Amino acid sequence: MITRLRSLTTQWTLLVPVVAVVLLIFTWGRSLPGAVVAVVTLVLAGSVLAAVHHAEVVAHRVGEPFGSLVLAIAVTVIEVALIVTLMVDGGDKSATLARDTVFAAVMITCNGIVGLCLLVASLRHGTAVFNPEGTGAALATVATLATLSLVLPTFTTSKPGPEFSTVQLTFAALSSLILYGLFVATQTVRHRDYFLPITRQGEIITSDDHAAPPSVRAAWTSLGVLGLALVGVVGLAKGVSPTIESGVEAAGLNQAVVGVIIALLVLLPETIAALRSARRDRVQTSLNLALGSAMASIGLTIPAVALASIWLSGPLVLGLGPTHMLLLALTVVVSSLTVVPGRATPLQGGVHLVLFAAYLELAINP
Repeated sequence: MITRLRSLTTQWTLLVPVVAVVLLIFTWGRSLPGAVVAVVTLVLAGSVLAAVHHAEVVAHRVGEPFGSLVLAIAVTVIEVALIVTLMVDGGDKSATLARDTVFAAVMITCNGIVGLCLLVASLRHGTAVFNPEGTGAALATVATLATLSLVLPTFTTSKPGPEFSTVQLTFAALSSLILYGLFVATQTVRHRDYFLPITRQGEIITSDDHAAPPSVRAAWTSLGVLGLALVGVVGLAKGVSPTIESGVEAAGLNQAVVGVIIALLVLLPETIAALRSARRDRVQTSLNLALGSAMASIGLTIPAVALASIWLSGPLVLGLGPTHMLLLALTVVVSSLTVVPGRATPLQGGVHLVLFAAYLELAINP
C-alpha cells in the first residue's frame, strides 16, 4: 500500500509541472476569463507542491547546505526573469516594481518564513536549535545587501528622487554579485559545517538517516522537473497578476499589494520546504532556505535590473520610504537578537510574525 502511494505521488509530481508549462504556453500574454483563472490557480498550487517534492529529493541527494541553495537560486533566477519581464512591459508604472518585490521577499523570508519555522519547531520540540555562526553570517550579508541596494538610494544626491546614478547602480550591482558569490563559497566550501543542522547537544548532523538517498538518475530527473515546476509557478503567477491587479484596484488598495501577493506565490515552495524541515527539527535548513532566498533575491535582482535599465526608458526607483526603512531596521535588530543565542522559543517566532503582520498591514493601509 505504501509503495503504491509513493508511486502515485511520483506520478502526479511529474505530471503537474508539465501541465503547468503547457497551460503557460497557451495562456501567455492573453486576457484570461474567470474560469480559466480558476484552473490556472489550481495548477499553480499543484506546481508549488510538486516543486517542494522535487526540491526535497535533490536536497536529500546532495545534502545540506547544497539542497537549500539549489531551491533558493532556482526560485530567485526565475523570479528575477519575471520582474524584468514585467518592468519591460509596464513602463513608468513599474518604476518601483523591483524595489517592492525585493523588499517583499526580504520581509516574507526574514519575518514570515523565519517566524513560522521558529514557532513550529519550538512548539513541537521545546526549543528551536540552529547554528549561530552560519545564520549570523547569512543575516549580516542580507542586512548589508538590503542597506546598500534599498536604503542608500533614498539618501544619495547625484540624481533627484530615491534613485541611483549610473555609477552608483553599477557599484550596487557589482557589490551584490560579489557578496552573494562570497557567501555561497563560504556556505559550500570553506565553512560548510556552519550551515548544517545541529542536535540539541550542539553536534553537527552530517546526514539524514530517515531514508536512503535517491539514485543519481532520480536526482537529475527531479532537478529537471523542479525547473519546469518553478517556470510554471512564476509564469502562471504572471498570468493571474492582471486579475490580482484588477481586484486590488477594485478594493481601493495600494498598488504595492500586487507585488506582495506575487512574492507570496513565488516563495510558496520555499515556505513549505522550510516548514517541513522545521517539523523535523532541522531548523538550520529552514533558516538556510529563508535567509538564502532573501540574499539571492537582492543579490541577483539588483544586477539584473541594473543591466535591464540600459534599455528601460522609465525611471528605476530603488529607495525605500521612511516606514519601510524603519521596518527593515527593526527586522535586522530583532533578527540579530534571535540569532545570537543559537536557540529560540515560541516568543521569538511570535515577534517575527508580528513584524510580518505589521508589514502586511502597512502594505494595505500605508
